[in-house]
Amino acid sequence: MFPMITGFISYGQQTIRAARYIGQGFIITLSHTNRLPITIHYPYEKSITSERFRGRIHFEFDKCIACEVCVRVCPIDLPLVDWRFEKDIKKKQLLNYSIDFGVCIFCGNCVEYCPTNCLSMTEEYELSTYDRHELNYNQIALSRLPVSIMGDYTIQTIRNSPQSKIDEEKSRNSRTITDY
Repeated sequence: MFPMITGFISYGQQTIRAARYIGQGFIITLSHTNRLPITIHYPYEKSITSERFRGRIHFEFDKCIACEVCVRVCPIDLPLVDWRFEKDIKKKQLLNYSIDFGVCIFCGNCVEYCPTNCLSMTEEYELSTYDRHELNYNQIALSRLPVSIMGDYTIQTIRNSPQSKIDEEKSRNSRTITDY
């Protein structure tokens, strides 16, 4: 008789636990119904990238000393550096520098370890093409600066969206210890 009573008790406890989990799921679902939609109409609206976003690499030809550090630190040996040794000045002269963004994993090691800071990451993320051979950028294409999203008057940035305005108001109304 006692095993039957303990079976009913454990069944009741499992039923209560399952109802609690279902109730928690409903509460989470209901809390999401009050939020504003975060839909981006992409060609006309673009999100502002974060400060440390790793986009297309920008290259400055005049600063490069052809040391090939970027090739050595790249996990896939991607940058192609062509140079020749000038005997009269006893230095390497850079002839060609190219990166294939179809293969690049955008890890940022080349930018981080460059001794002359001739490489930098940009905020450009629109690199899609129909032909993957167009993603092979030489030093001329790499030296082109991208158009800033903030400066393009035809595009509405997402910073002006209602959700970001609500976040700005919350941050203005919140006080930290340093505000006193």
